[in-house]
Amino acid sequence: MNLSGLSLDQFLVFVTVAETGSFSAAARQLNRAQSAVTYAIQKLEDQLGVSLFDRSAYRPSLTEAGAALLPRATRIISDVGAFSDQARGITEGLEPELAIVVDAMFPMDRIVDALRVFGVRYPTVPTRIFVASMGATANLVIDGTCAIGIALSFTSQGAELIEHEIETVRMVAVASQCHPLAAIEGPIPNDELQNYVQLVLTDPSGRTDKRDHGVLSRRNWRIGDLGAKHTMLLGGLGWGGMPLHMIQADVAAGRLQIIRPEEWGTRGGDAALSMCLIHRPDRALGPAARWLSDWLISGKRGPQRGDAGGYRALVDAAE
Repeated sequence: MNLSGLSLDQFLVFVTVAETGSFSAAARQLNRAQSAVTYAIQKLEDQLGVSLFDRSAYRPSLTEAGAALLPRATRIISDVGAFSDQARGITEGLEPELAIVVDAMFPMDRIVDALRVFGVRYPTVPTRIFVASMGATANLVIDGTCAIGIALSFTSQGAELIEHEIETVRMVAVASQCHPLAAIEGPIPNDELQNYVQLVLTDPSGRTDKRDHGVLSRRNWRIGDLGAKHTMLLGGLGWGGMPLHMIQADVAAGRLQIIRPEEWGTRGGDAALSMCLIHRPDRALGPAARWLSDWLISGKRGPQRGDAGGYRALVDAAE
């Protein structure tokens, strides 16, 4: 087996013959003489030491070895094409990679929706998505790890960041159905709340250590992960605030009960948290980051799964 002389062109000819079903059809598609196509396949077979096509019938058919190697050859051509597209994008100013960070409280369906369209618009831009909580979100933008972030507005205060409000998240106080507070109808006075543990999301970054939001009980357990807090609430370890969109299914299924702390003051027992898209003013956003930022700021929604039009609708949304 002599692999040193293998070329991308040989893989292209191999795949084209397999797809078109004959050497003559491949020659027409590649705009070459049939003899050149036949020679390319023979040379590839000699170098690999295997027969790729059975030529005993009128039309060539893939051998067992040819059928096994075809998917890899197809992948090689696709990878080289993607490599070329990415290199061209970089020379035209596209970012070689885009990193973003999203606060765990942000509705993830909005991010998924935006990224589906983004992937069609910028297929050559590798993307990293971080999920963080509280001030850790802002810190990943401040230190340059991420070009853009979606953060709770109060966690980025004091930092020199450009902010665009893009979402208001409704926070509700909840407790497990088995928790004593779940049996109380109407507003719950602070004196009553003091009798129970409040589960509080803590800021691992330290940016908001001296600012407690919605902490009403002297008895509190501080948790550094929103998902862990959710699980602890379901387990009846205490009461606490959660984004409404994250616990609606639990409320509907009877696993959690919305309660109404008197101090929160609203009729529905909820509070509103502003969420902002943030980026550094001293770092210009590349084309991909600008597009994604503009999409999120505008509040656009792309075609949803199952919508008519499928991929074509995604392409239209990306334009």
